[in-house]
This record gives sequence, C-alpha cells and structure tokens, in this order.
Amino acid sequence: MRVITFLGSPRREGNTELLLGECIRAVEEEGHTVTLFRPSHMKISPCLNCGACEETGRCIIKDDMDKVYKAIREGDRFILASPIFFFGLTAQLKALIDRCQSFWCEKYLLKRPIASSPAGRKGLVLMVGGMKRETGFKCGDATATAFFRTVSVPEHETLSYAGIDAKGAVKDHPAALIEAYEAAKRLVL
Repeated sequence: MRVITFLGSPRREGNTELLLGECIRAVEEEGHTVTLFRPSHMKISPCLNCGACEETGRCIIKDDMDKVYKAIREGDRFILASPIFFFGLTAQLKALIDRCQSFWCEKYLLKRPIASSPAGRKGLVLMVGGMKRETGFKCGDATATAFFRTVSVPEHETLSYAGIDAKGAVKDHPAALIEAYEAAKRLVL
C-alpha cells in the first residue's frame, strides 16, 4: 500500500511533525511505503485561476506539484497534517491543495475521477492548535474534506488537539501521540 503524507507545518520537529511521525512509524511497521511531502520546503506556486485545467484536467504551472500530482494518482492512503493558523490549514499546505483544482476539473468537469486501487483510497487528518475553541478545526477539516473528495478519497478520520502551542507540547498530551499511531494503524488495515 502506498501512503502519501503531507506535513503542513513549517516548524521543524514541532507538534504536527511529532504527530505525523507517529503515523509514519505505525505505517512503516506494517510494511507499507510512505512518501512525505513538506510544502514549506517545496517550490509550489499558488493557483493562478487561469482556467487551463478546465479543458485538460492538468495544471500548466511546472514546479514541484508535478511530483505531488503523480503521488496522489498512485496513492492508496493519505495523511494530511497541519497546525491551525487563524482558523485554517497553513498557507503552504493550502497552496498545495489549491493547486489540486486541476483534479477537481478532471473529476467534475471532464468526468474522469482518479481510479481507485483494489485497496481503495482513505485518508486521515491531523490538526493541532493553540486555540481552545473548535472553530479552527472545523474550518481545517472542511478544507481537508473538499481536498480528499476532489482526489477521490471518499472517507477519512480526523484527529484534532486544542490548547497545544509551544514546540513539543504535544508530548505532554495524555493520549495524542498514541491516538495518532493507532489511527494510522487503522488507516492501513
């Protein structure tokens, strides 16, 4: 099974990366291949809303998204991990998601959705944030849901952790790392 992961946090070894690390560990223990994308370390231009993908289902911008597009087409399981900034996913991750407009055009305008493998396509969303209210998580999950459905991932689980802000603070949460690990195990069953 091919598991594609997206680390939305620009902070190295921060809370989001620690959570995703537990997921990757769980997936690799089950013998599956993991591909990790770090949008904050990639050359990803924002969507230009030029309309070219409406005709072809392909983006005309040539940058690191070409690797992402290939991985999304070939993946079976997907993990999207992001801190919440101002009630949403990070700008780096959102730029990657916005560039998947070409998949939306391919699926909904051109009627050519991504084919599912025998293993099917499922997802997991991990979100962490310093705020105490759930609003940011609801907004982040709405974006993740739109992304997943566009790339033909019909179901996903969401884990969110509020009140966690300082670097490494997720390690003090009584269950977050264990829950992320267990969710990844369920994802690849």
